[in-house]
Amino acid sequence: MKLKELRTFSKEELEEKINTLKKHLFELNFQRKYGKIEKPHLFREYKKEIARILTILKEKSNEK
Repeated sequence: MKLKELRTFSKEELEEKINTLKKHLFELNFQRKYGKIEKPHLFREYKKEIARILTILKEKSNEK
């Protein structure tokens, strides 16, 4: 998701997005453990997306 799109979301929506991404990461780790991972590039994508969202949340908390 683009940075501009993420900035339009509320804090609650961003936190919900982080939770879903963390669940996806957990599932990928589970697949990796059992050797059934089909898309290993998603690890990097999910981690970057989480970092982007955390950065935006930090910016929003510093504004107030």
